[in-house]
Amino acid sequence: MTMLTALAPDLLLIDTGYQGTPQAIGVYLLLGERPALIETGPTTCLERVLEGVRAAGLPPEALRAAAVTHIHLDHAGAAGVLARRLPHLEVYVHPVGAPHLRDPSRLLASARRLYGETLEPLFGEVAPVPADRVHVLEDGAQVRLGSRTITAVDTPGHARHHLAYWDPHSGDLFTGDVGGVALPGLRYVRAPTPPPDFDPPAWHASLTRLRALRPRRLLLTHFGAHDWVDELLDELDAAIDRFVELGREVLASGADAEVLAERLRAEARTRLAERGGAAALAHLEIVMPSVQSALGIIRYLMRQAAG
Repeated sequence: MTMLTALAPDLLLIDTGYQGTPQAIGVYLLLGERPALIETGPTTCLERVLEGVRAAGLPPEALRAAAVTHIHLDHAGAAGVLARRLPHLEVYVHPVGAPHLRDPSRLLASARRLYGETLEPLFGEVAPVPADRVHVLEDGAQVRLGSRTITAVDTPGHARHHLAYWDPHSGDLFTGDVGGVALPGLRYVRAPTPPPDFDPPAWHASLTRLRALRPRRLLLTHFGAHDWVDELLDELDAAIDRFVELGREVLASGADAEVLAERLRAEARTRLAERGGAAALAHLEIVMPSVQSALGIIRYLMRQAAG
């Protein structure tokens, strides 16, 4: 399994090997006068992330910043443990996410409802980040990461506490989950729609903002660099609407989230087969299980029905 991929002289992608699976969760390492990570991954993958930092020729103690796109545990779960180990590390996050990095108790309670007894095996320890090292990034704020000046872009839809990170000089856009889930070499993108914050209108508006930036490539947490930018964003827009359409059909029939999850898997099988990627479904299910997407869709539709 390739752990480290160079995307530019100052930018490397660390494959965390989440659940023993390549190309599931990526962490980006930016080199320069202020070495930094974009995303931390979960604590279960932290040793591999630090191994990747060392393989890049950098002692982990040299890291000065970690910017997370949002506080879901596959993206930011290791932030507290990493900050505890690296006392000079500053952590950057969306304003809504900041309180949950300082005190993750509510975040963990919410995650436990979704993951149950699998929470710790999947994500490991979730520790608080010291309050004085949590820094809020408002929309349009700039932060120095590595040798780059990165702009935070408020991009709700997958989660209301979501930022994308934009580097106008290189054209790189670090999308977190607002850019969907797509595997290198496969022109297929999936919308990750877990509860509680799936919001299709907000997501469509966020994708419109991303298009307006005219990025050269999208750097996805799940997974890697993609240069089919317009096609990917258009396909993701359509996938969001299709998920909602399927959700309405399933709810109208009186069925539940398990039925919707199977409908989502069936659609994915068909589309992947059309693109020569039929074997990728099992991989995608590790990254974003269909049953979790189904729960998020149903929650959204029930909120809509309640007004």
